[in-house]
Amino acid sequence: MAKRRAVAADPARSIAERFEAFDDLLESEVGDTNLHRARNLEREVDLRQIYLKFEGGNPSGTQKDRIAFAQVADALRRGYDAITVATCGNYGVAVSMAAWLAGLRCTLFVPDRYTGRRVEEMVAYGAEIRRVSAGYEETVLASRAWAEEAGVYDGNPGGENVPIQLHAYGQIAYEIYDELRDAPAIVAVPVSNGSTLAGIHRGFQSLYRRGKTSRMPRIVGGSTHRMNPIVHGFLTGMDKCPDLDPTRIHETPVNEPLINWHSIDGDAALSAIRQTGGWAEYATDRQLREFARLLRSKEGLDVLPASTAGLIALLTSPRRADLEADRFVVILTGRGT
Repeated sequence: MAKRRAVAADPARSIAERFEAFDDLLESEVGDTNLHRARNLEREVDLRQIYLKFEGGNPSGTQKDRIAFAQVADALRRGYDAITVATCGNYGVAVSMAAWLAGLRCTLFVPDRYTGRRVEEMVAYGAEIRRVSAGYEETVLASRAWAEEAGVYDGNPGGENVPIQLHAYGQIAYEIYDELRDAPAIVAVPVSNGSTLAGIHRGFQSLYRRGKTSRMPRIVGGSTHRMNPIVHGFLTGMDKCPDLDPTRIHETPVNEPLINWHSIDGDAALSAIRQTGGWAEYATDRQLREFARLLRSKEGLDVLPASTAGLIALLTSPRRADLEADRFVVILTGRGT
């Protein structure tokens, strides 16, 4: 890694040389995360063939590395020398790490109310932190506006980078296919903005259209109780993902990675759930903590409690009673914010 970073971060090198070195880092360090059959969990919950896709194996410990490295690669290829995003934790660490490896300046816009320890990691990778007296959604707008004004790469969710982000998350579907040699019956995903879920759905769409899989998996989403537009939209029968009342969104140390009043890729995520015959359910903070403890005791995985929302939606929904014997994949991540 050190040798490739020395080339990727060297401004005296050509863009082609730097991009090739960074692409080597992306391919060797990001993705190909473990897909683990959870036999002990299966016995506990009386459901066979549960597979856990543990995204904690990525460099910064979450699936955010997939889009962070992809967007830094795009910025480098296009000749940018700086990148900006808004973050409440995990994404900021992923982007700052990728930018450090590529030799790009990194400016992160962080809501004032966020006090997580991961800011220290961002600073350690050389990121400049700009505090914003607003929530996450408004902080995204501040970062976007500054990107346009300063002429730096905008790595925020939404906008013109959506295809890059969804393609990066689509790699999760390809990796699941590589292990199982077909699509599972269900893929259960924790949702916030909906980008990860929408990307996984797009990946399986590509595989199915190319005749690689015999079916499309049903997509299941889980999120924090009454504070996520995607789950709210599904449970209330809406065709589009609605905005919620920001004054009713209450952040806790457990639910913070899941809450939103506006899900940036919510329409795509809600459509994926409905198209595949899946479902979405809420999870309480208590359930998130309990399932994290269950995975630690039964499978030896130290997961972020919020990432168990998809597993909770799979196992606690009334629809579970109608599930036939098959294979079920749950997406998990392993680092706190």
